[in-house]
Amino acid sequence: MEAHICLPLFLMTESKNILVAPLNWGLGHATRCIPIIKALINHKFNPILASDGAALQLLQKEFPKLTCLELPTYNITYAKKAKYFKYKLLKDAPKILKTISAEKKVTNKIIADYHINGIISDNRFGVYAPEIPSVFITHQLQVLSGNTTWFSTKIHKKIINKFDECWVPDASGTKNLSGKLGHVETPLTNLKYIGPLSRFETKNTPIKYDILVLLSGPEPQRSYLETLLFKELTTFKGSVLFVKGLVENEIKKEVINSITVYNYLTSSLLEDAINQSDLVISRSGYTTIMDLVKLEKKAFFIPTPGQFEQEYLAERLHNLGMTPFCTQEEFRLDKLQEVSKFKGLQELNYELNYNKLFSLFHAK
Repeated sequence: MEAHICLPLFLMTESKNILVAPLNWGLGHATRCIPIIKALINHKFNPILASDGAALQLLQKEFPKLTCLELPTYNITYAKKAKYFKYKLLKDAPKILKTISAEKKVTNKIIADYHINGIISDNRFGVYAPEIPSVFITHQLQVLSGNTTWFSTKIHKKIINKFDECWVPDASGTKNLSGKLGHVETPLTNLKYIGPLSRFETKNTPIKYDILVLLSGPEPQRSYLETLLFKELTTFKGSVLFVKGLVENEIKKEVINSITVYNYLTSSLLEDAINQSDLVISRSGYTTIMDLVKLEKKAFFIPTPGQFEQEYLAERLHNLGMTPFCTQEEFRLDKLQEVSKFKGLQELNYELNYNKLFSLFHAK
């Protein structure tokens, strides 16, 4: 465990310290925690941030004045072929269980060393403690895994029940984003729907780019899609902004013909980029969907091969007449002509009462 920034002791004793720990699987878990971290600060809590890899790097860049700690890494990668996705996860299961065990030990040390008063874990199974208020964030009450969905959902439910509350970043009613992922026939007793989360705000700004490519997610599939899209877009007769989703020490820019390429963008820069773009091409990850819904953008989705959740979300939005999608293997530039047949993503108006939500951390 490595502490990158330590706050003065008087700050740690004056306000309650809340450990916020997103999973490092793509950047979505970390980015959707950003509005929660900002709300904690606004409500006089002291967030202590913990993750690993690119997610930790992103949090350090977004919150350079906060304490950032390193957790054990799951080192999750995708199979090279979609049909092996589930089998690779099963093969990696012993390593994942070992990491969860190590995560629990590190969490206990963080609790003792930093006097933690509450925990918010975004899909990190080992970051919880029965003696202090602990929250689990997920949009997957039902974990789709093909013919083993019943089993993966049962395991996930068992994990969720260890926490005091489960926060689902979606609306509770029929007008929602996650569909059957976040809405089940028999709800959990510790469930709270908190509405879609996004770090972005809509800006009334002129369109600068015809297409924004927004990449994220574990390798090797992120690289496969990068290569495919770059090849297809070299013949596009318009302006393209291409964000690779590779968090590095500094932002790097390259211009190749009509394509402007960045390795990554900070939240404020990415907010501007999305607002200035007419169409977004991306994976159909849930956090990306929440961001694009918030900004009411037109989108074309390419689900990660073999990831049932993304395939379901892309198909659901297609059936609702919002966004087209296709498989990674099927994508060609002319597929973008389908966008005009869809109405685009539309914001869900949901007012989140953070005073009420954070009351849990005053309860124990």
